[in-house]
Amino acid sequence: MDAVQATILAAGMGTRLGRPFPKPLTPLEDGRSILAQQLANLTAVFGDRLRLTVVVGFKHESVMEAVPDVLFAYNENFDRTNTCKSLLKALRSSHDGPVLWMNGDVVFDPEVLRRLQPYLDGDHSAIAVNTSAVADEEVKYTLDDEGFVKELSKTVVGGLGESVGINVIAGVDKPALLRGLEDCDDQDYFERGIQLAVERDGVRVAAVDISDLFAVEVDFEEDLTRANAARRADPTAQ
Repeated sequence: MDAVQATILAAGMGTRLGRPFPKPLTPLEDGRSILAQQLANLTAVFGDRLRLTVVVGFKHESVMEAVPDVLFAYNENFDRTNTCKSLLKALRSSHDGPVLWMNGDVVFDPEVLRRLQPYLDGDHSAIAVNTSAVADEEVKYTLDDEGFVKELSKTVVGGLGESVGINVIAGVDKPALLRGLEDCDDQDYFERGIQLAVERDGVRVAAVDISDLFAVEVDFEEDLTRANAARRADPTAQ
């Protein structure tokens, strides 16, 4: 079977959580870091097919020591760029075919990956979304008449749900996303690159509902509490 290309964006400084180390290394209740939980989920679902690249930046040596058996891309401008430029680094070093990527601060049920797997296998672009909540500070989305993503940003009005930070770009759509990411301002989130690819190149991105599963982006202390509670409530989670 074909390899599964995956990327974890772990270059940021994570200042909002207030830890002295990279946010992906934040420990969960079970003693594992967020990053270790992500790697366990990816390995559980994709096994030997997994080809993982981690984008590092802030205190990159700590991240590299924590997961030494993966590939790395280095965002040397981690202190003045956002996730758009970290994803750009990863996609430029990827091979042909689709790529799955996630923010390095997402605690999630591995079933999220299984729900996205048909899009990977079919070479279709997709974002995982939660339709049960639409918070002002989160990345929100709307759909076009055909049911594909029309708008994707924190400023969307009338959003149908939230993007949870786990996504797939099809191999055929990758050039359009690369152009979008290149044109992003340094402080843009990668969602801006997706928005540009949709607007300018007509890229069709499916919104995959994972509302029945847990996926928590840990930006603040209360998010970490919520992530640990969600994992306790699901004994089958990795």
